[in-house]
Amino acid sequence: MSTVTDSAAIEPPPAYDAPFVEQRRGLVWLCEREIVRFLKLWMQTLLAPVISSLLFIVVFGVALGDQIADVGGVPYKQFIVPGLVVQAVLTAAFSNNSSTLFQARSDRFLNDVLSSPLRWWEVNIGLAIGGMLRGLLTGILLVICAMLLTGISIERPLVLALATALVLVAFAQLGVIVGVYAKSWDFMAFVTSLVILPLSFLGGIFYSVERLPDAWQAVSHVNPIFYLVQAFRFGFVGEADVSIWISLGVILALAIALSAWCAYLFRTGRRLKP
Repeated sequence: MSTVTDSAAIEPPPAYDAPFVEQRRGLVWLCEREIVRFLKLWMQTLLAPVISSLLFIVVFGVALGDQIADVGGVPYKQFIVPGLVVQAVLTAAFSNNSSTLFQARSDRFLNDVLSSPLRWWEVNIGLAIGGMLRGLLTGILLVICAMLLTGISIERPLVLALATALVLVAFAQLGVIVGVYAKSWDFMAFVTSLVILPLSFLGGIFYSVERLPDAWQAVSHVNPIFYLVQAFRFGFVGEADVSIWISLGVILALAIALSAWCAYLFRTGRRLKP
């Protein structure tokens, strides 16, 4: 009796090219979780920082702006807007990711994520995306309100978009790093209140560094947030205290360094479990 071999039966089925969303549904789920997390508390995560920054614009810009001389030909109420925007953006990105990482470690939720089939870079992106979107939405809302209050416009939109993207990446990753190393909520409050906030105010938000004595100018140029403020100011009004290429270079270097640090933590798993 002869046996007929069905070649079609023994050949492997053709490979199925699943859509990207289907292939990365774990990443999509993690991103969705982080986004929903801050949107549920929108009054605290979005509205509160916008109102805080608007108070500075109203008090220092609108109420006192007419009594303060223009800075480099820019009305003072418009001069302070770029710095306040970048401060709101970076603070939102940092605080969101530092809190979500610390909470995930404390609740052991991060253990489940790390034991899933997700790759290390997917976990990093998924946990960082919430802070990036929160910072972006905060900045957009603040810019719209500032335009209505001060009449400021965006002179260099491409520069502003690039600077915003780099700032979001840098401080979203910084938030992840601090959330990984933090042992208590006090540590994150310390970084925000005694490191980021003072550096922001000393970065030239309310004044031009060119008006400072030479020694203080040198100190200001060591502050990395100074270059963030200058990049945003160039994007808004087309003027800055330093070359825009220097500012973008510093922000790019900061984003690369912090992203590399995050990659090291997630690839090795160091300190990710409490």
